[in-house]
Amino acid sequence: MAFRPQTLDHEKSPYTGLVRESWIEAGKYLLDGIFQNIAHFEDPIVLPRKETEITYPHQNVSPERLETEKKAEMFEGLARSFFIAAPLIHDDPGLTVCGYSMKEYYKSQVLRTCTPGDPVSAGTYGQLQALNGSQPFRTYQQTVETCALVICLWICRDEIWDTYTKEEKDVIAAFLTGFAHGCTVPQNWRLFNMLDMAFLHMEGYPIEEDIMLDHAQAVLNFYVGDGWYRDGHSFDYYSCWAFNVYAPIWNKWYGYENAPDIAAKFEEHSNKLMETYGDFFDRDGFTNMWGRSNIYRNASTSAFDGNLFLKHPAVDPGLARRISSGALMQFLSRDDVLYKGAFTLGFYGQFSPLVQGYSCAESPFWMGKAFLCLHLPADHPFWTARENNGTWEKLKPGEVKDTALNGPALCFTNHEANGETILRTGKVVKAPGDIHGMWNYGKLSFNTKYPWESTPVPQKGEPMDVGGVEAQQYVLKDVTTDTIQNPNVIFWSCQKDGVLYRREYFNFSLDMEEQWIQAINLADFPVSCGIMRVDRHKLFMRPVTLTLGSYGFPDNGTQIIRKSEGAKPDTARAIILKGKDSQGKDRQMAMTIYDGWEELDLITSKGTNPDSERSIILYASASFRKQYGGYEPYVMISQVITKESAEDFTDEELFPIRSISYEDGKKTGAYGTVTIELKDGTCRKVNYDGIEGHMTL
Repeated sequence: MAFRPQTLDHEKSPYTGLVRESWIEAGKYLLDGIFQNIAHFEDPIVLPRKETEITYPHQNVSPERLETEKKAEMFEGLARSFFIAAPLIHDDPGLTVCGYSMKEYYKSQVLRTCTPGDPVSAGTYGQLQALNGSQPFRTYQQTVETCALVICLWICRDEIWDTYTKEEKDVIAAFLTGFAHGCTVPQNWRLFNMLDMAFLHMEGYPIEEDIMLDHAQAVLNFYVGDGWYRDGHSFDYYSCWAFNVYAPIWNKWYGYENAPDIAAKFEEHSNKLMETYGDFFDRDGFTNMWGRSNIYRNASTSAFDGNLFLKHPAVDPGLARRISSGALMQFLSRDDVLYKGAFTLGFYGQFSPLVQGYSCAESPFWMGKAFLCLHLPADHPFWTARENNGTWEKLKPGEVKDTALNGPALCFTNHEANGETILRTGKVVKAPGDIHGMWNYGKLSFNTKYPWESTPVPQKGEPMDVGGVEAQQYVLKDVTTDTIQNPNVIFWSCQKDGVLYRREYFNFSLDMEEQWIQAINLADFPVSCGIMRVDRHKLFMRPVTLTLGSYGFPDNGTQIIRKSEGAKPDTARAIILKGKDSQGKDRQMAMTIYDGWEELDLITSKGTNPDSERSIILYASASFRKQYGGYEPYVMISQVITKESAEDFTDEELFPIRSISYEDGKKTGAYGTVTIELKDGTCRKVNYDGIEGHMTL
């Protein structure tokens, strides 16, 4: 059953109605869902799991690994649910849920988790090393959860931490010390160790300061600009819900006093993120389904609260609350996000294509970090400021705001016409065949209202093979070998004169020279309701066929309309889909093809869309037939546009191009500038010649 807030104030919060009491109600709603699954006070938080093949505890593993994973799951359930419970306990020490005193439950479970030999013990770092053969570089999920534990103990210090005896505190501190100083994953995980050590230091326990500083310098050097940090090969929300939450807390606990130069950098980076991060969300405050760990949902808003831990925060509190509340209701307002009271392993309902093996049934409660804003008192500006909608209040009708960040290779556009935010990414590198990684990171566009679709499974005897089309991506089929190739690498080049340039490779591998890898130069720019693509293929081997898919469209009864701009066969063509998502909200999408494309069609699919069981994908297709001498069209022009209403697209929206002109002699787009003149008077000049020298990963 969806969450329905009882307390609403549309004067203070004109966009969402949500205020601090509404958030408290939401926290209690989630805790009630959790604790209805806890049969006895002594039981750990282990929740029902709908998916059992991908997530842990994994059944077909060694007994040692299974025991380690079961311990980690118990700890994960405790620590991540504590994100929600801790501020509520501090606000109301007498809080009871499902008959359990929250203060007494968490006080008991935290101590037992840290106590060697207890049935719910997570295992000390030393015990886990002994269990797994003392591997010096082995890391454990427990390290992640210790960080959540210390944050929550700090938030409800008066109610729980300070009520432990000295001996009990020593048990917890000894447990934390092992993970604080032990081996960690050398990326955002370093922050977990840093906060563990910072907490211990605050409480008078000894730490290895050189280890602290080594972690801090490494984290500092992951920074790429614009508030973003590199996390492995890729960029994703870990920059926001890890680096830009934990680093500010570290500043408050340790950095300002003991490492002020590093703390000053962390503060500068968080404030830099705040300059553009509000535009990462759409008009409703919705967050995009992008990157790994999408099961964490609206945890992406925790970066706003993170900024408020700083001495000199830059965040606009009215905008921060508006986005945080909008993203909260993006999920809690739906009937399908919970399974037996716990979050599904999906984005909305259960959706296995996005789930990773490092997650368990309790993992989604990382989203509880969004509730850390409740540590702010009722008179804090975050709660007292009137909601505002930032950029969305300033856009003129039909206007698009375009933000390009070269450091993290992110370009996001806010579209006034439909209220959506579209994200285009670069610096994406995955192994050949890692289609799962490309779903998460390498879609050509990510849309806040059209979450990414996994590989469509054609229905109703449709001729398209599975894998022949990918939503918001190219698929190449080598006709000679009858094999399909998918992109696995996207280079970022630049944004120039309103056009974003990237390049993607099919089956990119370092053991091949660049010229032996099929590729496409990507050039795209926003239009009022979507993105226009003016891509040029970079193929060395033909014959091949190419397809390009739209977003996945929720199919809950869909009207399909075909239109063309003129009577000639080579004129622009469009397919329009009109229907509703699973929540009954109007959805409308159209794909239009121009030069370079031969056909425009659709396929239906089942079980590949995060919103609805059935879905439709529009796709363009073309064949390139001759190895040499064909001098066939090189440029492929198309657009995908969307609306959140049943109001028909205008002809100008469906067919926005007035003229296309080419600079090369045979008018194929083989080289030189392609000039796109739009009917609204806009002119875009697309030239790929200079992008080679700016490619970055």
